[in-house]
Amino acid sequence: MIDYIIGPFQYSFMQRALIVSVLVGFLLPMVGAYIITRGRAFMTDALAHSLVVPVAVAFLLGLTTYLIAVPGGVAIALLMGYLGRHTGISDDTSIGVVFAGMFALGLIILSVSADITPGRVPPIEDLLLGQILSVTRMDVIVSLILTVGVAVGIYLFHRHLVFTTFDPVGARVVGFKTSVVEYLLLALLALVIVIGLSAAGIVLVMAMLVIPSASAYLLARRFTGMILIGAAIGVVSAVTGLYLSYHADWPSGPAMALVATVIFGAATLHKRTFPVRSDE
Repeated sequence: MIDYIIGPFQYSFMQRALIVSVLVGFLLPMVGAYIITRGRAFMTDALAHSLVVPVAVAFLLGLTTYLIAVPGGVAIALLMGYLGRHTGISDDTSIGVVFAGMFALGLIILSVSADITPGRVPPIEDLLLGQILSVTRMDVIVSLILTVGVAVGIYLFHRHLVFTTFDPVGARVVGFKTSVVEYLLLALLALVIVIGLSAAGIVLVMAMLVIPSASAYLLARRFTGMILIGAAIGVVSAVTGLYLSYHADWPSGPAMALVATVIFGAATLHKRTFPVRSDE
């Protein structure tokens, strides 16, 4: 039993994968709590798919993925927010337009990159489903830096994010710049998606953002508790998925998402059996 638990981590690639998995499991649900409370889950999926563009550009130019994906992801997130506020069309429509256009453009750039630089562009399956077992030392360092940055941002602006989430009108009355807070949340969302791409991939990063937070929503009495419980569920899902990936030879991203879904099912049964009274 001990060998089953600690055996995989005799390999350096598993040690790196564990660090990134814990970061992903911890951080994504923290931001996800604000996202699902605002009813913006579709934004997560759209932004994850739109990140194909900066990732593809990085491959085309032969640059480190993070060098393009971080500023590119933030720019795309802010563009989605801007279109929703200034074009007169609904948020879902503006997000859908950017989602479809960016994903199509990204696939074209990937195709061109594969022709120009054969062997440099990874299979599209790796981008869609994640490859946590192939993360490099640099991936770990960058993920740690981004995690610290996002955690600091959440700590500093938690009150603003909560106020504008639950009472946007009241927030404007007391002088909060709700549009700035919205853009800040979108920027944080873009950063955590970039962190999650290597672990869960483009398709399943939404699962790690939304499902642990949704489970925590069913279990928590307060919003702060929802954030903490979601982070705990995310870590358990990510690490358990990593073990399944190693021992059962399952793809890492789907394994993590499946574990999170099972926990959500258990949380739903618990909610129906022992209803939780919210204090907020």
